[in-house]
Amino acid sequence: MSDPSLRQGATEGELSNEVEGYLLWQARIAEAEQRAQEFVRPMDWLTTAQRTEIEQSYVEDSLRRARGDLERIAARCTSLRAEYENRYQELKRRCVAWTLGVCAGLAAVAALLMLL
Repeated sequence: MSDPSLRQGATEGELSNEVEGYLLWQARIAEAEQRAQEFVRPMDWLTTAQRTEIEQSYVEDSLRRARGDLERIAARCTSLRAEYENRYQELKRRCVAWTLGVCAGLAAVAALLMLL
């Protein structure tokens, strides 16, 4: 990858992935905060400090769970990618072997026909 335009495209792709990840995480935070507020809304007896503390705990727990989910998904994506790459390499080797075998067979048949 000595072509600078290819490297720039990869950087732009990485940047867009980071921006997308950031936006998704911000949406997850907003969702967790909204759910926390909905969770404490019916608890009228809580003081403001207690309500805030419960909301913060709820948000922290939600984000910790979300991070764990994302890490498991990322690990699974990585393992699937490795599996698919291994399978692709195996199929490619098999295809090349069959092609060489057929070509060698055809060359042998052509050589036999030339001798006749």
